[in-house]
Amino acid sequence: AGANPISQLAFTLSNGFTFVEAYMARGMHIDDFAPNLSFFFSNGMDPEYTVLGRVARRLWAVAMRDKYGANERSQKLKYHIQTSGRSLHAQEIDFNDIRTTLQALIAIYDNCNSLHTNAYDEAITTPTDESVRRALAIQLIINREWGLAKNENPNQGSFIIDELTDLVEEAVLQEFERIAERGGVLGAMETGYQRGKIQEESMLYEEQKHDGTLPIIGVNTFLPRQSTGAPQKIELARSTEEEKQSQLRRLEDFHARNAAHAPAMLAALQQAVINDQNVFAKLMDAVRVCSLGQITEALFAVGGQYRRSM
Repeated sequence: AGANPISQLAFTLSNGFTFVEAYMARGMHIDDFAPNLSFFFSNGMDPEYTVLGRVARRLWAVAMRDKYGANERSQKLKYHIQTSGRSLHAQEIDFNDIRTTLQALIAIYDNCNSLHTNAYDEAITTPTDESVRRALAIQLIINREWGLAKNENPNQGSFIIDELTDLVEEAVLQEFERIAERGGVLGAMETGYQRGKIQEESMLYEEQKHDGTLPIIGVNTFLPRQSTGAPQKIELARSTEEEKQSQLRRLEDFHARNAAHAPAMLAALQQAVINDQNVFAKLMDAVRVCSLGQITEALFAVGGQYRRSM
């Protein structure tokens, strides 16, 4: 969370290609698994998001065809997209649905396979039934009532769309080169390259939001005359004390019931990590008798705990 559209697209696709290489290294044929791969993107207000899907599909299709010799079905990239969480603000909270509508519109125009529209109150709390229905209504109205959406890919051929597609594609290819210079995705991860870049871009966004360089209506510009700058009051979703105590009792009962089996499962999981083995099967065994907290602590003990570097 926090990456700009170029970094998001480059990091996501490069991860995808890394998985492809890993599967093929195990002897799998490209056409046996590539059609089942799918991607997840986040949307936003920047112009580059308008062509996120078409750039991703072009890069993926060319690579599948020319580098891996994949068939036509494997060349077709599928992706889900979610509207931007960070474009939701506590100030003038009702404006958030407008931002989400615009993001949903460009996602549908860009032929996303599936779409998640955020609820307006996610800026400050767990969405209510009412806000979730409003979020769902955004894409239902676009798909069922908005006439232009009945035409597939209506923006194709316009100057700005074609120009943006070429510019974003070139920028993503340049980011691929920077990742390759660091030893590929895994090598770059070892030095914290991707995470560091995401942090920098996230901090830049916050800086521009606070100094007004990035105009956000109702947040840093076009404020209401009587505004104090404070977020609107809204009821927050919180667990009751009874619900909290009930969950704690369930956790205690779970620990007691599996006290004899949990240590061995956690030790097996830790050993798999130490031996650099695939831990998925061990995790599946562990979750039957261990809580999330126990598993997390066990992994911290052998793998360390992430600390954000500033």
